[in-house]
Amino acid sequence: MNLVENIRESLRSIQGNLLRTILTGLIISIGIMSLVGILTAVDSMKHSLTQTFSSLGANAFDIRRKGFNNRGSQGGRMEKIYPQISYQQATEYKDRMSDNAVVSLSAFISGATVVKSTTEKTNPNINIVGGDENYLQTQNLNLARGRGFSSFEHEFGSNVAIIGDEIKSTLFKDREAIGEYLTFLGRRFKVVGQLEAKGSSMGGSGDRRIIIPLETGRQIPRPGGSQLNYDIKTAIPQPEELNYVMGEATGIMRNVRGDALGLEESFEIRRSDSAIQTLEEISGYLKVGGFVIGFITLLGASVGLMNIMMVSVNERTREIGVRKALGATAVQIRQQFLIEAIVICILGGFVGIFLGIMMGNGIASLIGEGGFIVPWLWVVVGLTICVAVGVISGYYPAFKASKLDPIDSLRYE
Repeated sequence: MNLVENIRESLRSIQGNLLRTILTGLIISIGIMSLVGILTAVDSMKHSLTQTFSSLGANAFDIRRKGFNNRGSQGGRMEKIYPQISYQQATEYKDRMSDNAVVSLSAFISGATVVKSTTEKTNPNINIVGGDENYLQTQNLNLARGRGFSSFEHEFGSNVAIIGDEIKSTLFKDREAIGEYLTFLGRRFKVVGQLEAKGSSMGGSGDRRIIIPLETGRQIPRPGGSQLNYDIKTAIPQPEELNYVMGEATGIMRNVRGDALGLEESFEIRRSDSAIQTLEEISGYLKVGGFVIGFITLLGASVGLMNIMMVSVNERTREIGVRKALGATAVQIRQQFLIEAIVICILGGFVGIFLGIMMGNGIASLIGEGGFIVPWLWVVVGLTICVAVGVISGYYPAFKASKLDPIDSLRYE
């Protein structure tokens, strides 16, 4: 009896005990379904949340001069003050990075500003920001009404503005703001756009913001003749490339700023993906917990499979005696029972993997929108575990069957 004949005999035995095979396969299916389902759900939720965080700017980083928020001395030692990032430096960086990322330049023009319309005025709590053509995109700001700035308005510094939702409610109340005029910082601006309301997600400050073209902001005189400090935000399509692009950006910015070799940078880079990093850590714990739960379920399934295989050995004692009398060796008998256990596990595993994928994606879809995920890694792991369970659960019954005495087996009732 060779290996091929053993496989055929095992399949015939499985077919002859179809109901028992189905029930045994269901035990394995439930175990694999719990394992693959939990891990698929974690991966799917992670994918969905990663996309959400990316849309909130998690795939970006900011560049500012080092020590821009210094508050004097620390520990009795005065902190070093680095020069501000000039407009020439910011534009040079933007030009050199434009092939690999979307770069926006912005500058804080004024805070605690009073803004007036023809009939109303705000409290002195409005922030004025100058932004370039990529500012709305990199800051993930959406327009509720109106339009963004045109290329002409950006290039020549036109007096146009995009206002926050609270400013519209304060100055224009029940009438349309688009096309109206505002006065602030000694200039008259035409409203061309209105931002979507941010509400409490930004402490309300996002709704008290006015955006003007960066070139317009550069033309507005600064108190005491001080220079604007430019903020640089770099966004990339794929969050997993963030470290690589940050390294490239560091090299370009050092060159642009003229930082000598061996000296520290005169600027600092701040990642915007802390949410994704936290998610990675949490999902790692969830995967460990899911694997442990699935493993415990599979352990119970393997015990059930071993019990059923033991029953099968007892039921087929006379059959084993006949095979041995006809010349079957102990190895061939052991091989036959092992093959049966492995085939049952694989069949149950395929069903469990399918149900697990559907269950995992179903759970994830209840939490947030995301693409349908097939976790190939966990599919391979699941099938590997199925084979391992089949070998472990089937070995002892197969070993017991191979050791039966043919004469005693033929007498067995």
